[in-house]
Amino acid sequence: MSAAAPNVTSNFTIPPNHAALPGHFPGNPVVPGVVVLDHVIRVLEASGVPLPRLRNLKQVKFIEPLLPDQEATVTAEVSDAALSFCVTRDGLTIAKGAFEVGNEFSR
Repeated sequence: MSAAAPNVTSNFTIPPNHAALPGHFPGNPVVPGVVVLDHVIRVLEASGVPLPRLRNLKQVKFIEPLLPDQEATVTAEVSDAALSFCVTRDGLTIAKGAFEVGNEFSR
């Protein structure tokens, strides 16, 4: 990979009618972590930046909840061995982690 690590930043919002919300938690919905991770991957795929293949999720920590209709920002950075990401809302980190990456590129 090049010396300058590519960075990706993008925003997303989960609508209150998302299919995962009714059971998580009824009357007080919180966006499930798997939905946040799905949006991290979607942001990466839509970025247009050449990215290495994701091998597995090395680590992830969910720190704060994300509620429906709250805007979240994904920031990701690619290094030789990992793709690290941070998800924030209103400047507060809500999730962070890293994917192990392969040598081949997805694009």
